[in-house]
Amino acid sequence: MTNGTTALTALLQRASIDDPEDILKACNASLKQSKRDPGILHAKAVALIKLDRYEDALCVFEDGGDTLRNKAPLEYSYALYKAGQLSDARQIAKGIVDERGARHVEAQALYRLESFDDAARVYQDLARTHKSLDSEENDIRINTTAIDAQLEWNGSGEHAQKKKPRREDLEAFETAYNAGCVSVAREDFSQALVLLKRSEDLCNAAGDLSDEEKSIEILPIQVQQIYVLSKLGKIQEADHLASQLSTTSILDASTQYIARNNVISASKDISNLYLAHRLLHTKTSISKTDKLFTNQSNLLQENRIIMDLLISKHSGMFQSTSNIITQSPEPTTSEHLNKISVLNAAALAQSRLGNFGIKHMLPLLEKRPLDVGLTMVILQLYTLSNNHGAAVTVLESLLKNLEASSSNHQDVRFSPGLVATAVSLYSLQERRAQVKTELAKAASYWRHKSKPPKSLLQAAGLGLLESDDPDDQASSREIFTQLHEQDPTSKIATAAFVAAHALSSKSTMEEAKSLTPIPRLIADVDVSALEDAGVVQPKLGADAAQAASRKRALDEKPKPAKKRLRKSRLPKEYDPNRAPDPERWLPLKERSSYRPKGKKGRQKAAVLTQGGVEKAGDAVGTSGKSSEGVVKAASNAAGGKAKNKKKSKR
Repeated sequence: MTNGTTALTALLQRASIDDPEDILKACNASLKQSKRDPGILHAKAVALIKLDRYEDALCVFEDGGDTLRNKAPLEYSYALYKAGQLSDARQIAKGIVDERGARHVEAQALYRLESFDDAARVYQDLARTHKSLDSEENDIRINTTAIDAQLEWNGSGEHAQKKKPRREDLEAFETAYNAGCVSVAREDFSQALVLLKRSEDLCNAAGDLSDEEKSIEILPIQVQQIYVLSKLGKIQEADHLASQLSTTSILDASTQYIARNNVISASKDISNLYLAHRLLHTKTSISKTDKLFTNQSNLLQENRIIMDLLISKHSGMFQSTSNIITQSPEPTTSEHLNKISVLNAAALAQSRLGNFGIKHMLPLLEKRPLDVGLTMVILQLYTLSNNHGAAVTVLESLLKNLEASSSNHQDVRFSPGLVATAVSLYSLQERRAQVKTELAKAASYWRHKSKPPKSLLQAAGLGLLESDDPDDQASSREIFTQLHEQDPTSKIATAAFVAAHALSSKSTMEEAKSLTPIPRLIADVDVSALEDAGVVQPKLGADAAQAASRKRALDEKPKPAKKRLRKSRLPKEYDPNRAPDPERWLPLKERSSYRPKGKKGRQKAAVLTQGGVEKAGDAVGTSGKSSEGVVKAASNAAGGKAKNKKKSKR
């Protein structure tokens, strides 16, 4: 064994250190004489690692056994990391003491395992200790910024080390790119576009990179720029940049897949949805070491499902999303799973809103009564139709089901999103008592948790502080005391702490001194202008406005109805100088001018007194002369009427 090692040493002295192929050949030649020499196996493993042949390097470590693994634990952990065996790599690197290289391998393995808090902690320890190389400091800065971006994307931005870009982040294109990704995760797309442009300029100006290397490094930057431009509404610029981008030239498989998605999403006009669907569903073989992060794979999966919805593959999409929902535990606050549930409901309702969508979703809600995403869709549809009462009923049913279910579901029951939804719906109906009750229950639950949501506790504390109940005020003081102890530098927590204790204790004067003085806060307030403007009345919600109008209607006395003045209905030939007919109110047959038609009619009329010729002396108190005058007058009137009728027939 000693002779083999001596021969290998002599060979390596004649070989160049930059020539791992020659070293590998020399190791293979020496191993023919001594197959188990740990020194030769170690040199061969290092040569294979330099040649990016990590699987072959792991085979060498297997051949060398525990002896070789104990002799070269750093090389073994690095080979495991590059081969995609992240958990084993992290475990071995963690056991290596006083080795900065092992700390870097451990941090990288934690990053790929998406344990971003632990990875940030390792890099913080490396940054605090002595740094032997300037390049190492740059690597730590680049990787720390990448971790901050991932923390923001995963909703843990409060653990990020940098809240905004620093000057040193703009000195290298890698740090500028990562800072741009942090801004993208925070949805500050304007700043992200500036930082990505800065990264591209620095990459083009880099003197230590060849033109080919520059083009390779710029491609991911441009892929991110397409996304940012589309989010800013600059569709033409995004489409122009996407048309210049060649996705096939991207060597990184995961980046190529993301680039294809961004190009399709940024297209100004997709003429063929079926072609876009095929491109988006094209399978891409991604290695273990290049796999997508969870948030990336979730977004890409959602985009594929949405593309299925756009080409009306409702039944297939409903089946696929139902399989995803059944495989995951419910209820959940996972944003991705709730989005899948929303898309599942959209497929069932065939993307139709209103009563049609509600009619199809309610039976599904009976089968999945704890589905948060489905409930949110139904609430939205009811709200769009201005039916807040039905929306409150559906939400209260979900909350009761969650309270009656397992204790593990209480985090979902009192999640900030559900509590905020309940408070919003109650506020629309002016149900202040229910708002206070909901906030008090949520605050009582989260106060005893190790990581309570600060925003929810602040809202609950403010709501209870406005109450006149001493118990509610005491609960508010406890909430803000806890928040102030957790973060004494928070201005919001300190101000609320002082306000909550102002009436009960004078010991908060020291905390009040750290707040901005009141004269400074109201320095720009124009009191005269406020007085001239008057008091602004708050705008009531729809339900409150209807209730107020009904209340006013009941309080006010009913006013007498106004009489409607009808228009005059005078005949066209009306003459005001001529006296009206005194018999105009009588029925036609009772008028003196009435003349029945036909022979029988005239004979029947002759028997009657009215309209007949009265004989002389028959009338009492009248003379025949006067009677004849009356008859003649009637006859003349009837004759004139007959003439008019005759003319009308012509």
